[in-house]
Amino acid sequence: MGQARIRFLIPYFGKWPFWMPFFLQSCRYNPSVEWLFFSDCGAPQDCPPNVEIRELSYAAYCTLVSERLGIEFAPPNPYKLCDLKPALGFVHADCLDGFDFWGFGDIDLVYGDLRRYFDDERLGCYDLLSTHSTRVSGHLCLLRNDEKMRKAFTEVPGWQAALADPAHRAFDEKAFSKLFVKNKNWPELLRRCRRALSPMLKRCEFVEAFSTPYARIPWTDGSFDFPTQWVWRDGRLHTDRDGGRDFPYLHFLVWKGHRWAELAPGERVAEPDLAARSCWAISAEGFHPLPASCEGKWQE
Repeated sequence: MGQARIRFLIPYFGKWPFWMPFFLQSCRYNPSVEWLFFSDCGAPQDCPPNVEIRELSYAAYCTLVSERLGIEFAPPNPYKLCDLKPALGFVHADCLDGFDFWGFGDIDLVYGDLRRYFDDERLGCYDLLSTHSTRVSGHLCLLRNDEKMRKAFTEVPGWQAALADPAHRAFDEKAFSKLFVKNKNWPELLRRCRRALSPMLKRCEFVEAFSTPYARIPWTDGSFDFPTQWVWRDGRLHTDRDGGRDFPYLHFLVWKGHRWAELAPGERVAEPDLAARSCWAISAEGFHPLPASCEGKWQE
């Protein structure tokens, strides 16, 4: 049996963010995973072969969604597209022929070695894989490419109204999560027993991957002492405080919205050609070369 094929579906409209070259470089080092964008941003420079950009206007995309979901989908703000994530497999079923899994996610992140984390054994056991322990992870989630998982969002009561509402409803991490995460305030042992007794729930994995520092989720040791620097090297992602532990991706939500917003454009990326290199560091100070004094600690 061959390796499971994975394709991420990401609608994105407006303007590519300044960190897009780093996102794309991390995609390049995951050659057996594919990304399909629907966008009006144009083709990014030096786009890797496993990333496809299908160009169309935001209005045309909303029309497509309306037709395929049978609702009036015309939000004035593209941020509403976040609510659409659990429905993307249904909306774009015609783009998933031959794929075993489809995924949704964000682009304010950098990938590590995705296949090291989502290995064949893991993919063989589950139909939905979330990288948070108590909810669907909107920034990256994998679902099996079958009718059940493509249509799972339709099990949410009132899904039509929720998606047609122009306001952002956090549909992916709230209403959609509730289909799979039951009794989240129960002790973990009781929740595991409940999952084991449910044919659907036991085919879903909710495991914290520690991808989002400075959030409400404690770090790997249970503390709120988060890494201050991450290093991407040849497709692998590590931190300055977790030894040789591999991470599937870094979601830099807090830095993007706060620290980086305070930096001048030239400070966010230390050197113009940095993204094309095989190694760089990421911190509250932006993207920068790995200091020579730190080289040894990143070697396995």
